[in-house]
Amino acid sequence: MNKQLLLGATGLILVAGLFFFGRTISKKTTVANTSAEAKTAAPAFNITQYITEAKQKLTASQVLTLGKLENSVTRGDVLNQQIAANNQLANFWKDSARAFEPYIYYLSAAAKLDKSEKNLTFAAQLILDNLRAEQDAAKLDWKTEQAIELFEQAITLNPESDDLKIGLGSCYIYGKGRTGKPEETMKGIQQLLAVVRKDSLNMKAQLVLGVGGYVSGQYDKAIDRLTKVVKAEPNNLEAIAFLADAYANKGDKTEAIKWYMEMKRVANNPEYSKEIEVRIKHLQ
Repeated sequence: MNKQLLLGATGLILVAGLFFFGRTISKKTTVANTSAEAKTAAPAFNITQYITEAKQKLTASQVLTLGKLENSVTRGDVLNQQIAANNQLANFWKDSARAFEPYIYYLSAAAKLDKSEKNLTFAAQLILDNLRAEQDAAKLDWKTEQAIELFEQAITLNPESDDLKIGLGSCYIYGKGRTGKPEETMKGIQQLLAVVRKDSLNMKAQLVLGVGGYVSGQYDKAIDRLTKVVKAEPNNLEAIAFLADAYANKGDKTEAIKWYMEMKRVANNPEYSKEIEVRIKHLQ
């Protein structure tokens, strides 16, 4: 197990896993093994193959509906038909089949064709929110690439948007940066630094910079950024979680326990408290 990789995901897993997805993901799970053997053993995620396999689990009625949607583009206003067809396919996989990866695949395809900042941003943010708790390395890489492409396309339409730059930077940090790729983390940090140089009070950017410092093992820098966030936003659970983990990994047990206890107070959730108690016991 790659220790740094696991540490880079712990705060994220605890916060995103429990509160974004309604369950606690085991801290024993890691995103990936960055050894050469693991890279050889784990092929890239293939969305076409994934969809083909997912179709085999559909009912006969669903297969019939899906076939009609896949063949709905005819002559005429092909672009608008393609956009409509992709949106319909996205809705099918979301509502009927309940499969996230095909849903975002078709939603992203529609947004790229539509070239609307609103739709590009919606799809990008949806993927970013999901990949934050992704523990499959191949899926994480694929989702990261999809979200980056969408954010970059949106930025070409609105190059002054700090929110879009934060979203793009977050993709690198919460995405490929978590798989032991420091160069990817640095790409994200550069995007975020451009925002905080202009507005040091942008706590959204400061938070992700703090996470970036934590993921890359720069705990002092992480603590500095995250402390700014919790001073400005005392109930920011994600900032508190990473601050506690940063102190723990730095070896400052007193401060770590202090912030773990603060996590319990802010979260006010029995399941979450159990996870925190485990961490505190490991420190004592």
